[in-house]
Amino acid sequence: MRMIDLNSDLGESFGAWRMGDDAAMLEIVSSANIACGFHAGDPKGILETLRAAARAGVAVGAHVGYPDLVGFGRRAMEPASAELTADVIYQIGALQGLARAAGTSVRYVKPHGALYNTIAQDARQAQAVIVAIRAVDPGLPLLALSGAPVVGWAREAGLTVLCEVFADRAYLPDGSLAPRGTPGAVLHDPEEVLARMLRLVGEGRIAATDGRDITPEAQSICVHGDTPGSVALARALRAGLAARGVGLRAFAPGGADA
Repeated sequence: MRMIDLNSDLGESFGAWRMGDDAAMLEIVSSANIACGFHAGDPKGILETLRAAARAGVAVGAHVGYPDLVGFGRRAMEPASAELTADVIYQIGALQGLARAAGTSVRYVKPHGALYNTIAQDARQAQAVIVAIRAVDPGLPLLALSGAPVVGWAREAGLTVLCEVFADRAYLPDGSLAPRGTPGAVLHDPEEVLARMLRLVGEGRIAATDGRDITPEAQSICVHGDTPGSVALARALRAGLAARGVGLRAFAPGGADA
């Protein structure tokens, strides 16, 4: 059976403000990118999500971001390198402590939002994040945008890098994500998403916004937990993959088959 990882961004609720349906998504995905309190999430909610992930046998990753609760981590920032490195170390460490209390462990790191997109191309900020991961645990894999320069930079620095493709996002011809807010940048039709991901898994290809094919490296598929209808979309994607002989397996060491 062919296998691939399916991940989602979880633990993003804050106090009385609820984001997504973590409990439902944890029944579907094989890996969960858990907010670390900088772009979203509060300690109690993060701990609850980690406990649920442990019960479900879902691999946990640190979803590190800019200190931007108001902007949900999606506003560009230019922190000094030392500041960014310290912020990332702090977030990974906080999640490691909560994960240990929940009976699980942090198995990888995935930057969030604007930080994710910035380090994909920005060598200075990328190096600051790489330095942070290596300082905490050089064995922690980095989950990154397929085809982006950061993949090579991180591998050159000795990190294991796993590449992902977004099921619910459109791609530009250069392999980058279509900017949020532009027409068609976020995909909502489960049938369209399934067809695109089946082609990715089967042929290694996905259509860009201009109709031409790109050929991304992909060890994981991401479904955003805050996308409207995300649970139904993820459920349909998992079922559709299974119907065609594709199972789910967390890419990080210790992840369970699903």
